[in-house]
Amino acid sequence: MPPPADIVKVAIEWPGANAQLIEMDQKRPLSSIIREVCDGWSLSGAEQFALRYADGPQLYITEQSRGEIKNGTILRLAISPARAARQLLERIQSHGIDARLEALKELAKLSADPTFAAEFINMEGIGTLARLVESGTHFGEMLAFTLTAFLELMDHGIVSWDLISLSFIKQIAGYVNQPMVDVSILQRSLAILESMVLNSHSLYHRVAQEITVGQLIGHLQVSNQEIQTYAIALINALFLKAPEDRRQEMASTLAQKHLRSIILNHVIRGNRPIKAEMAHQLYVLQVLTFNLLEERMMTKMDPNDQVQRDIIFELRRIAFDGENDPTGTEKRKAMYTKDYKMLGFTNHVNPAMDFTQTPPGMLALDNMLYLAKVHQDTYIRIVLENSSREDKHECPFGRCAIELTRMLCEILQVGELPNEGCNDYHPMFFTHDRAWEEFFCVCIQLLNKTWKEMRATAEDFNKVMQVVREQITRALAMKPSSLDQLKNKLRGLNYSEILRLRQSERMSQDDFQSPPIIELRERIQPEILELIKQQRLNRLCEGSCFRKLGNRRRQEKFWFCRLSLNHKVLHYGDLDESPQGEVPFELLSDKIPVSDIKSVVTGKDCPHMKEKSALKQNKEVLELAFSVLYDPDETLNFVAPNKYEYCIWTDGLCALLGREMGSDLTRSDLDTLISMEMKLRLLDLENITIPEAPPPVPKEPSSYNFTYNYS
Repeated sequence: MPPPADIVKVAIEWPGANAQLIEMDQKRPLSSIIREVCDGWSLSGAEQFALRYADGPQLYITEQSRGEIKNGTILRLAISPARAARQLLERIQSHGIDARLEALKELAKLSADPTFAAEFINMEGIGTLARLVESGTHFGEMLAFTLTAFLELMDHGIVSWDLISLSFIKQIAGYVNQPMVDVSILQRSLAILESMVLNSHSLYHRVAQEITVGQLIGHLQVSNQEIQTYAIALINALFLKAPEDRRQEMASTLAQKHLRSIILNHVIRGNRPIKAEMAHQLYVLQVLTFNLLEERMMTKMDPNDQVQRDIIFELRRIAFDGENDPTGTEKRKAMYTKDYKMLGFTNHVNPAMDFTQTPPGMLALDNMLYLAKVHQDTYIRIVLENSSREDKHECPFGRCAIELTRMLCEILQVGELPNEGCNDYHPMFFTHDRAWEEFFCVCIQLLNKTWKEMRATAEDFNKVMQVVREQITRALAMKPSSLDQLKNKLRGLNYSEILRLRQSERMSQDDFQSPPIIELRERIQPEILELIKQQRLNRLCEGSCFRKLGNRRRQEKFWFCRLSLNHKVLHYGDLDESPQGEVPFELLSDKIPVSDIKSVVTGKDCPHMKEKSALKQNKEVLELAFSVLYDPDETLNFVAPNKYEYCIWTDGLCALLGREMGSDLTRSDLDTLISMEMKLRLLDLENITIPEAPPPVPKEPSSYNFTYNYS
């Protein structure tokens, strides 16, 4: 007979004594259980003790967290959080250097525990650490442990960052500004300054006075990628929290300090592979840089503003050499109207009206002027080439440039906040000081080329723009490392190739629509679904690594989960780092019987997502979240590393519970595999020769192996 659900069997350790094996009744008060354990070892003062996990982060167990204890867990009897905090505080303030160092080392480890942190903070512990830093008398390991403990304690959100003193900020900034400082101290100092900027509006101004982006750029030229990552993260934080009127000034400073070329040469083209957090920070910097275009994108042109109108006059002059303008007002007006029509504006009389819609607003005009001045030959060729075509086949440059600018803003999400967890940066945008404008120039030439390949007319304008969008997004997905590589990718994605790709991708959706084929499809669908189900379950048996989301993403913690080979138990456990390959079951200390699983929920229905902010940066995390609900009222919470792993795990768990697999990946696999199997069977039918005598009953074609390349 299985034990009651409220009883968990655990082992409890105490130094120098044999472990106690007890059945812990989760309905009993924790204090009563601790008293019983202390009595077993004849320890007095049970109120001075607490239970902690013996493995992993070794967190204290509280009434709120005790429900996470599983059968077979090893616990450790330890001094209570309050007593530990009091002792460490006393040792930190002692005169013995060795004793103080050991205390700070232990404090740095314990500070990650929320229960201990609350006790230590209540004893004014953060103020004590801040004074140690402000004194300037700590160096080396002692200072590194002090800063680590301070950062861990502040990350719990118990104390407001606004309480930090100016002298503390100056001291931390001093470590960042020093030319030679210990790596561990520099890492923690950069992380503390980043947290200050992100968590306090008032501290942003103080940090900005002590640290300039120019001073941070030097830290990007080192060989340590961790330092580079922290430095870019602080630059991003300063950029993100800067007032609107300061961001353009910051961008100018970054350009003057050659930030782009330093990142390109020392980070992107460095000798080390780009880690996930560095990729995320490069993505954030890319987004924040493009967001500087938002003001122009949302600015309408004033048709009565002569300065703005002069830009349009300049476009006309460069294209048609306006030195030979007629002297008469009426003749000049008639010529301008003709020229504006040849330039492809919708409003031939007053083309300024074409720029009154936002987006793209004035940004489109900026792009056109850059093309006309920097790539003048290309600009003149595009305009004159189209003005000499038959009217029905001319590509309207002005209209195309405006619509293309709007499209590029959508593709690169100009004006959107960075997504948390997204690493989608494009190396080519770090290869040119005017990357946005150059990108536009490449794409406008693509648009003109595609227009000719499609032999388009004015009625085909929207169709051409759809093809161009597809060409650009497919090329960007290949992650070209330079603008020249982008051009090469786009050459390979001409209109004929897009048609071929569309036809190939449509095959699984549109093939074989006759009634007999539909009937065959319905007959083999269960077989294919079973094949997919087995693949999903096999993938769960291999297991996956998941990242624990904390307040600071760079200090990543991982855990691994895999299904037992008999499909009866989910094994999981914490890891110190992301594993290379499969993790043995013996290293996964926790487990959940599949029979205890009640359901699988996703997205905003997950318990760990209900308190998440609805801001844009959490949208991607929300889309990758799922939870396993199991008896009695417990949950195992996941955030998948990517959409593929999300579909594999949610489908696999549904298959495990005998429920329908409904992800986009399963639908796609189902369509693809059914089409492949149908083609094989129809091919067999085509090769059959009708014999004179009735043939024996043929066997069903054997199913092919279905495997994935997970690399």
